[in-house]
Amino acid sequence: MGILRLSHVVIRVPDIELATAYYSEVVGLIETAREPERVYMKCWDEHQHHSVVLEYAPTYGLERFGFKVEHESDLDDLSTRIEAAGIPTKRFEPGELCPGAGATVQFVAPSGHTTELVWGMAQVGNMLPLTNPPPEPLGLVGIHPPRLDHIFLMCEDVDETTAFYTDVLEFRLTEQILADDGHQLVTFLERTHTPHDIAFITGPNRAFHHMAFWLDDWNEVRKAADICSYHGIPIDAGPTRHGATRGHGLYFFDPAGNRNEVYTGGYWADPDREPVTWTEAEIGRAVFYYEGVIDHRFMTVHS
Repeated sequence: MGILRLSHVVIRVPDIELATAYYSEVVGLIETAREPERVYMKCWDEHQHHSVVLEYAPTYGLERFGFKVEHESDLDDLSTRIEAAGIPTKRFEPGELCPGAGATVQFVAPSGHTTELVWGMAQVGNMLPLTNPPPEPLGLVGIHPPRLDHIFLMCEDVDETTAFYTDVLEFRLTEQILADDGHQLVTFLERTHTPHDIAFITGPNRAFHHMAFWLDDWNEVRKAADICSYHGIPIDAGPTRHGATRGHGLYFFDPAGNRNEVYTGGYWADPDREPVTWTEAEIGRAVFYYEGVIDHRFMTVHS
């Protein structure tokens, strides 16, 4: 019960048509709906109406994001817990917030990010039959990840934000990077038994670092780098391995400046698994295990 996984990410873009072309032709997402200032998209193997929303704005960055819950009653239960923590919530009925939206609870987390809990988003399928399906549909283009994987955000107080996610929303801490004084510099949190569904790193409140799409293996990450290079997409880092999460990743930018990642690997995280701790001296290897250092450009913040 409770939160199942990351549901959707709404990002700001100053040029809707350019961003739509990038996310459809390079990343390979599928458009499901359009409004004058918003385009709704999903990965091919996602059944829900959308997982990525492009929203017109003069600047780039994260507008809001949400998690899917298992039962409608979870919205009431989690709202009660959130409000008991001193954070007000707002309820939206199905379809009220946007096309395809389910019943939604919205609040501002301690990190400053507008966050949503969603139940009952419209289901549109994955273009495959439910009887004797092939491995994937024909005609997919670009990188075509099967699903959205995780989101990586910044906040001023990682300790406080992590406590909210673990104590109130019942996320589980899988890994952390501790400063020499014992404070959390970075935390990785999960609800899906993967290494992380969301992570926080020290930085400005409300800042956006990246959203990540899942790929099935390391070879697909290499192909993604080929596709980015072919289209002239700036590659930020990788392909490389992370020490924290043990995953493989490639980072690149959309035309607006929002950082994307394609990610694979990692491990299965049982609920009783003890968190892994990295020290401040080894933060370079924790983030980029092969390189052992973090390029200052990788810490670019998007408010």
